[in-house]
Amino acid sequence: MATLTISLSDEEMRRLEALGKREGLTVEQMVRLGINDFIGQPDDAFHAAAKRVMEKNAELYRRLS
Repeated sequence: MATLTISLSDEEMRRLEALGKREGLTVEQMVRLGINDFIGQPDDAFHAAAKRVMEKNAELYRRLS
């Protein structure tokens, strides 16, 4: 497992701590959740394929709505 050190402003740290306290999570857990959300998003190829399908089927979707 890799270790990462980052610098946060006092305000950023305060906000993370407050949010973590409210959610019952540590700052480390909050940061991991944020990273997992970011890297878990579909890549550009997925977005391009979805756009092609939506454009190709636009008339069908319009009729079904």
